Amino acid sequence: MTTAVRVKGAQRTGVDWFLLGLRIVLIGTICVGLLAFIAQQIDPGNAFAKWTHDGEEANRLSRDQFQGLLVTGLSQGAMYGLIALGYSMVYGVLGFINFAHGEVFMLGAFSGFIASVKLDEAGYWEGNAFIPAVLFTVVLAIVVSTSAAVVMERVAYRPLRGSPRLIPLITSIGVSFFIQNAVIVLFGPGAKGYPQPPEWFSKKYSILSFEIEGSKIIVLIVAAISMAGLWYFVERTKTGKAMRAVAEDKEIAALMGIDVNKTIVTTFAVGGAMAGIAGILWGLLFKSVIATTGFLPGIKAFTAAVVGGVGNLGGAMAGGLSLGTAESMAPLMLLEPLGVNGVTQLRDAVAFTLLILVLLVKPTGLFGERLSAEDRA
Repeated sequence: MTTAVRVKGAQRTGVDWFLLGLRIVLIGTICVGLLAFIAQQIDPGNAFAKWTHDGEEANRLSRDQFQGLLVTGLSQGAMYGLIALGYSMVYGVLGFINFAHGEVFMLGAFSGFIASVKLDEAGYWEGNAFIPAVLFTVVLAIVVSTSAAVVMERVAYRPLRGSPRLIPLITSIGVSFFIQNAVIVLFGPGAKGYPQPPEWFSKKYSILSFEIEGSKIIVLIVAAISMAGLWYFVERTKTGKAMRAVAEDKEIAALMGIDVNKTIVTTFAVGGAMAGIAGILWGLLFKSVIATTGFLPGIKAFTAAVVGGVGNLGGAMAGGLSLGTAESMAPLMLLEPLGVNGVTQLRDAVAFTLLILVLLVKPTGLFGERLSAEDRA
């Protein structure tokens, strides 16, 4: 993505004025919503609250509700971040967005469903056997998602290496629909439910005055460990350095003795592993999966990657956390105080509005893009 720089003193065009107006409207709405929320928390019956709620008092958000929204947003955002890592890694190396990456995530969730059902039937999805069973399920999800990502690169993308970027982009959309329909043929279009976990898994625990469900604690811990492991792999290992070199300039990396094809396959494999971890976490948290499970989380993860800065791994995770938190909290903290009805149904609108706002204010993302020499040129 490139951003045009307007020459100082040049006359603004109609598009410039439109974007400026849109920026003012979005920022103004956020400011008014936050002020209305603060006033509503102090006095639910203030004049503005009654005006926006047809003469009735507004609902004050309790401390427990606020904490619940924050934890929910962070746990869901952590999964967006894990998926977004795959988008950023592939974009950094090949310069195109792999829209089939959401289906890699879905395959991880589906493999987790199959494994959990079989383990439950064998009596291992309860009691002391639950933790080893979950670890086995996570490993299986990683293997399936990694294998799917590698096969995808070898069959669908490698033959198109060197083609105009629009061609592999369209191919990735085709691969996405192919995987979705293949899963529908194999397992049917209905939702598949994970077996009920032990009681302690859903029980709430008090951590720093926050009441957090065990499932969400596990999601946050696993996401943090995965991100730390990925950072170490990319920044401290020989393979990670090769990946960064290929992302910077493939031709120069090849001249330095780096196997470019092997490095690209490794990039897809690592991105697939992150998507597999996110898939099993998604299944454990929401306890169901369908063939189209990967579509909307995949789009949101791509949004998170853009918000954080395409090609920036830390930015992808931060973008995911920001997006998940905004989805969870903004409807009740910004839209409900303004009198908007059905705010819980507007989570998706909030996510993409955040994308628009970030691109208007900082087109390279919150933490900046990390592009190859060719893309920077």
